[in-house]
Amino acid sequence: MSYLAPAEFATKMIDAGESKLFMSTKDTLIRAYMAGAILALAAAFAISITVNTGQPLVGALLFPVGFCMLYLMGFDLLTGVFTLVPLALIDKRPGASIGGLLRNWGLVFLGNFAGAMTTAVFMAIIFTFGFTEAPNAIGEKIGKIGEARTLGYAAHGAAGMLTLFIRAVMCNWMVSTGVVAAMMSTSVSGKVIAMWMPILVFFYMGFEHSIVNMFLFPSGIMLGGNFTWGDYFIWNEIPTVLGNMVGGLTFVGATLYSTHYKTGAKRMPKGMAAPAE
Repeated sequence: MSYLAPAEFATKMIDAGESKLFMSTKDTLIRAYMAGAILALAAAFAISITVNTGQPLVGALLFPVGFCMLYLMGFDLLTGVFTLVPLALIDKRPGASIGGLLRNWGLVFLGNFAGAMTTAVFMAIIFTFGFTEAPNAIGEKIGKIGEARTLGYAAHGAAGMLTLFIRAVMCNWMVSTGVVAAMMSTSVSGKVIAMWMPILVFFYMGFEHSIVNMFLFPSGIMLGGNFTWGDYFIWNEIPTVLGNMVGGLTFVGATLYSTHYKTGAKRMPKGMAAPAE
């Protein structure tokens, strides 16, 4: 499947981050919008499977189809740019700056949110026949998810906030591993298999993904979930964005960069001198 060694795809990670950093506003927004919309649809798909089969594992097994589609089409999630774009700064690529990084992150957030909201509205219409009747079983499930993952955390106070943050960190540890995994192969099948594994782990484990949540919680409110927009932003979206940033940058981007791109000097066997320059 045309496997690339870590030392090879580490360079591709930095190049990708640099490319995203200097992408036009139009392209950044369009690619982020489509990524948010497709991932949201994949979440609705997975929840539909879970409700209809009663088997959460089946939903988790099939959820990665959306992630694979959006990355094969070159669209961007906030979780991915959290990991890749900072590498251009760390590697001191010409023109890379904190301002450019924040611009990219802000545009991708806006695009992802708009795309996810579009899907949220469309699915809410489908689940309620245009808001003319009560939500169906899938719509009810989405509303309950929103309550459990906002008010449920709030009920535990600081411990709930810590749990939410750690779940967000671990989410982007897995999701960004999926982003990078796509660079391990030059074949479509190799990319899909490599991406599928960590995305399956994140979804089944119930980790917190900022873009999936941009769909789940707004649609949950539209579908009668007993929580507010304030609950959503304070007790989910904002801490999730921060946790996703930490998880992707530290456990994926910085670690792979530091050991596969900027490798340490090799140790010499005892008693042997280092070779002359």
